[in-house]
Amino acid sequence: MNCNVSLQIIPNVPDAGLYALVDRVIAMIRDSGVKYVVGPMETTMEGELHALLGIVERAQDLCFQYGATRVLAVVKIDCKAGGVTIDEKIAKYRCT
Repeated sequence: MNCNVSLQIIPNVPDAGLYALVDRVIAMIRDSGVKYVVGPMETTMEGELHALLGIVERAQDLCFQYGATRVLAVVKIDCKAGGVTIDEKIAKYRCT
């Protein structure tokens, strides 16, 4: 069943390295193969809950690997019977 998981990751690193580390996390999400949408405050992913939570864990590990001394992760999960998609939530707001 498809779920949506939104992840806002805030690594404790010097300000100069913050965006570069967030970019690494987004690249890791991209490379995972799940459907995702990057927003200004969080990235929303679509897929099986277990797989998405694994990505959240890998995001935290990646931050520590690149020097974060602490990582704050804000996670939102949306699941419903029959699954839920990113498109059904935002398709009407996209410009064509």
